[in-house]
Amino acid sequence: MIEIIIKGIIIGLFISVPLGPIGMLCIQRTLNRGVKYGIATGLGATTSDLIYTIITLFFLSFVIETIEQHRIVIQIVGSIILITFGIFIFSSHPSTQPKPNETLEHSLLSDFFTSFGLTLSNPFVLFVLIALFARFSFINVKTTLFLSTIGILSILGGALAWWCILTLLVSIFRNKLNMRGLKLLNKVTGCIIIIIGCVGIVLSMTN
Repeated sequence: MIEIIIKGIIIGLFISVPLGPIGMLCIQRTLNRGVKYGIATGLGATTSDLIYTIITLFFLSFVIETIEQHRIVIQIVGSIILITFGIFIFSSHPSTQPKPNETLEHSLLSDFFTSFGLTLSNPFVLFVLIALFARFSFINVKTTLFLSTIGILSILGGALAWWCILTLLVSIFRNKLNMRGLKLLNKVTGCIIIIIGCVGIVLSMTN
């Protein structure tokens, strides 16, 4: 059991640590709004990763076949979602966003679900999980349902730990940024997400 827990935590870290669009979004929200909004964003991504982990374990062959059949469409739709969200972040202004001592109804849920939706729009996380499962010999046909559940929870714990660490580290520097810096961060984050989305569309069409 200890081995599965350790491997699960490592896999959770591996799928979360790369600083992609969700990582940039987590940083942007932490600096603009506060720690709890960054954690809500990370939790949304973690929940999506959890769903993909369960799918990988129990519905692997069906999911891979479906993704392969509709690969280009899925890639393009996911990229369009990223571009749209990147434009929204680019055009947003820090002064219109909630401060740490303010509470807006459903704002935490909104941050959670937008992050969840963006992560869920990239089903190719499945292939990353498959590669990691194979690399670490994580779970095999002889693994019991109980140990599989422990493994899934370990991956969840590893992923969530990374988002908490990232959020807390970013919050340390939050007070050193003025409104101009926060506005610049929005534009940089938005541009990065838009570029990632555009590259995704180009690669989908060329492949």
